[in-house]
Amino acid sequence: MTHLTEAQLVELKQVLLDTRERLRSEIRDELMRSDEERYGDLAGQVHDPADESVADLLVDTNIAAVSRLIAELREAESALERMDKGSYGLCEECEGEIPFERLQVQPTARRDVEHQARYEQAFGESSTPRM
Repeated sequence: MTHLTEAQLVELKQVLLDTRERLRSEIRDELMRSDEERYGDLAGQVHDPADESVADLLVDTNIAAVSRLIAELREAESALERMDKGSYGLCEECEGEIPFERLQVQPTARRDVEHQARYEQAFGESSTPRM
């Protein structure tokens, strides 16, 4: 981690801590909203196939939203763990330094730009959720 100054680490850690708290709050809010929108309420009193389809879609959407938020939370927590272990800011592929500018944009970055592009090409998706 020698390429990052103490001030840079403090800045990035605060961003990650703030992100973690925001995500926890969003997850809590989403779960409470889901609990309040019980399936029966979503489908209404008259159960026809269209109402049930809408209710199923809303339930699935809520589950997908919570899953996405949990994945982002895990990434933020993983980045904080890497900070504690001294491996934050190092590419998981080549152990090279991830530039501070990239970490400012994507504090949870696990790879430098080159290796992230290769990863996304190989797996067809970004492994690091955007914040």
